[in-house]
Amino acid sequence: MEFDLESQPEIVQTIAGYALQGWELALTWLLSPVAWSQFALLIVAYLAAIVITRRLRPALARVLDPGDSDNFIATSRRFIAQFLPLLLPLLAYALTGIGESVVRSIFDSGAVIAFGKRIFLFLAVRALVRDIITDPFLKLLGRYVLIPIAAIYALGLLDAATEWLTAMQVSFGNIQFSAMALVRGVIAGGFLFWLGRWSNDQSTAFISKQAEMRPSLRQLLAKTVEFAIFATAFLLLMNIMGINLSALAVLGGAIGVGLGFGLQKIASNFISGVILLVEGQATVGDYVELDGGEAGTIVKMTARAAILETYDGRWIVVPNEDFITTRVVNYSDSGSANRYEAPFSVSYDTDINEVPAIIEAAVAQHPEVLDAPYPPDCELRGFGDSGIDFAVEFWVNGIDDGPNKYTSDVLFLIWNALKENDITIPYPHRVVEMKGELRTISE
Repeated sequence: MEFDLESQPEIVQTIAGYALQGWELALTWLLSPVAWSQFALLIVAYLAAIVITRRLRPALARVLDPGDSDNFIATSRRFIAQFLPLLLPLLAYALTGIGESVVRSIFDSGAVIAFGKRIFLFLAVRALVRDIITDPFLKLLGRYVLIPIAAIYALGLLDAATEWLTAMQVSFGNIQFSAMALVRGVIAGGFLFWLGRWSNDQSTAFISKQAEMRPSLRQLLAKTVEFAIFATAFLLLMNIMGINLSALAVLGGAIGVGLGFGLQKIASNFISGVILLVEGQATVGDYVELDGGEAGTIVKMTARAAILETYDGRWIVVPNEDFITTRVVNYSDSGSANRYEAPFSVSYDTDINEVPAIIEAAVAQHPEVLDAPYPPDCELRGFGDSGIDFAVEFWVNGIDDGPNKYTSDVLFLIWNALKENDITIPYPHRVVEMKGELRTISE
């Protein structure tokens, strides 16, 4: 049966040519005793793989089962165990490869068994994507890139597809590359940046466990490792795609001009963030107050800004530049203690010489009040309109807000101590003088 395809597009004619070649090859296989012997070997290899898998897989599962262990060896065994679904197709592929070498040595032909071997490899790739890969991005990449490539390879069209994609050129400014390079870039780029993200997560987790390092140094090291990982991935990707890095000079110059004019603030904030991480003047966990009135605990530091969380649950995004160019009060730097004071008054009838010792002893009972750098100190502040004014100074490790209520607790201790010693806290008094005679209003 012949069709007139001269009026059809070139791609339709090419596909029709491959289809005709496949039909002729199938007829040749159906009429060839050598082909039928290879079909038989394929069936034998597949059945043998099934038998071996049924006996071998349970034994391997028992050997690789780490139980409740959580060490490096147990993690490795769990990682290997998840590849057990590949046992059947890979065994069939290996046995078919042995059969192919035997057939080629006898008949000097092995096209059928080679086709079957590629089919088993396709089944292994499908099992890998369907049953083993759990990462959403990798599963998407495998489903729409890896499996189609394996299917094209199984049909024996991979070389033709590669030549066609290599001949197709794509231009982007002064950069020119083939469509095949673009496909390689998509595959390799997806895998490299997934590997980079995984490596970055692992390295960040490892660095965060180093308790002997300063928090700012840990963050700086984590950011440096992240930059190095993704820069390496980018350079590898450019090399895989066959792009000359010197062709990116124009693009790099444009980015430099953009940084110089339009992205000054971003560059300034980035450099300020690096300075903050190196110096460690403000880091995650510190309670800071800026000149602009922003105050809160630093919960996150990014390349552009620091995130402050206030005690009412709000987040404030403060550019890193503000920590360098304005005055910043850090209440938590290096874990230093903070001093607070609690004012109170006593009646003028009180023997004020006894008050300091009573109050200092009462405040010292608070579990969070420190003896160093100084113990509680009660001072006479002045003689007020209604009573004698005192204030007790005390030191604590922490901020008097949010979960900590140091001043409130100390005022309770002062109240109870004064009550126990019969010392009166005065009410406000006002003296009103009436001059002249009082007149009564007659009805």
